[in-house]
Amino acid sequence: MARPVTLFTGQWADLPLAVLAQKVAQWGFDGLELACWGDHFDVEKALSDDGYCRSRWDILGKHNLQCFAISTHLVGQAVCDDPIDERHKGILPARIWGDGKPEGVRQRAAEEIKNTARAAAKLGVKVVNGFTGSKIWRTLAMFPPVPPEMIEAGYKDFADRWNPILDVFDQVGVKFALEVHPSEIAYDFWTTKRTLEAVNRRPAFGINYDPSHLYWQMMDPALFVYEFGDRIYHMHVKESVRVLDGRNGILGSHLFFGDHRRGWDFVSPGRGGVPFERVFRALNTVGYKGPFSIEWEDNGMNRDQGAPEALAMVRHLDLTPSDVAFDAAFKSK
Repeated sequence: MARPVTLFTGQWADLPLAVLAQKVAQWGFDGLELACWGDHFDVEKALSDDGYCRSRWDILGKHNLQCFAISTHLVGQAVCDDPIDERHKGILPARIWGDGKPEGVRQRAAEEIKNTARAAAKLGVKVVNGFTGSKIWRTLAMFPPVPPEMIEAGYKDFADRWNPILDVFDQVGVKFALEVHPSEIAYDFWTTKRTLEAVNRRPAFGINYDPSHLYWQMMDPALFVYEFGDRIYHMHVKESVRVLDGRNGILGSHLFFGDHRRGWDFVSPGRGGVPFERVFRALNTVGYKGPFSIEWEDNGMNRDQGAPEALAMVRHLDLTPSDVAFDAAFKSK
């Protein structure tokens, strides 16, 4: 049986949840992955108002939609980031930003992630997707020369800040799924391995698998699934394209998304280079049981065209594993 296909609401937060739910139900989606911004899911209200979670389910239920996860990418980014600056002020709630003093921002963000776990449990979902931030992303170029101790300190900082958060996730029976992504403590194969080791591979911490970030870095997204399959708690169907024409660079050249001079960019699922059929087959092999959550990001395409087109692509490529070997009928009795 094919998996449910949901839509991540992060890029649709300008629409009220009731409006978006009606829209995606008409397109044929099975559910929504609720972002913790806009009016889609409010962590404070979920914990303070006994009727709030019911109100979310009422909206979803009216359109026969499910919810398997909520996502807290924006607040999670501030837990480990260094520096904390105007970029964070632009994405954080005012109560998390406060006076903007970096350590205070990090501490308030950490408490909010703990509360997000509690809110997820109250809503009745088992996965919170998000970012962690990173103290060492800024050293990516490795120049000026980076002492090994500085890198180790970055992973220790991540573990010191996230282990107390993960304790709360354990207490309420919810798991955190990091989207392996540039600017996070884990952004590729080897940093994912090192990140899992930093928290002793505790089950509360896993992966929101997004192949688009692996593809533009020229890694094989299917091999990532085979290596980390037991830690993939959720999956984003997101797409990227490489445009390496001899002038465009893989680091993006400080050009904004949508600029044709970038060496890579996000495009609507099905219009880039991610080998989704191989990815879906790999996820079958490792026993992934969760939803496929479409994340639309494409500055060159209308989202009302992109989302239903991506849904059709997933429906076409998602395979129900065979329960017999194709050559079993060749055997003589």
